[in-house]
Amino acid sequence: MPEFQRSLIWRQTKTAGAEYCELWRDDGWSLQGIVVGAPGAAPFFARYRVDCDAAWRTRSASIEVQIGGEHRSLHILVDSAEGWLVAGVVLPSVANCLDVDLGCTPATNTLPIRRLGLALGESRDLVAAWVRFPDLTVEPLPQRYTRLGEHLYRYESRNGTFVTDIEVDDLALAVRYPPFWERGATGSR
Repeated sequence: MPEFQRSLIWRQTKTAGAEYCELWRDDGWSLQGIVVGAPGAAPFFARYRVDCDAAWRTRSASIEVQIGGEHRSLHILVDSAEGWLVAGVVLPSVANCLDVDLGCTPATNTLPIRRLGLALGESRDLVAAWVRFPDLTVEPLPQRYTRLGEHLYRYESRNGTFVTDIEVDDLALAVRYPPFWERGATGSR
């Protein structure tokens, strides 16, 4: 039986928008959320679910987006050989990725932070399967995480062209993700 861990609300700090997210634990981990935002010309609504194994490796991700009158959805399944499949088709560009990175939420930064278990001062490079929003394309995104403090991680992507320091809580869920997200409220079991 799944066990509820935490719920939270993030608010966007640069544009209009907010997110409600829940973390659940069973044999693995599940992040589920709803994002409402307007980063471009039109507001959008997104619902997602990311399921991970006990070691925080992505096993599946489902995303639905409503933008204007258009509905888009994407379901990703990761097989035991780390092959990423969409509608039964293998995506070779993200083969062997362990993490999904949903471009509309800070929630998925939790996956590599928990999976890597970095010591203070340690860095690690990885390539995530990045889901761009709102078009739902999937592409590889090189990333680097460095643990700066007990609850502080430097995140770098796009070969260092994007860098931010993410403050997290005891479950590695973002408290602050400058300059885009800040936690507004939280609830635990």
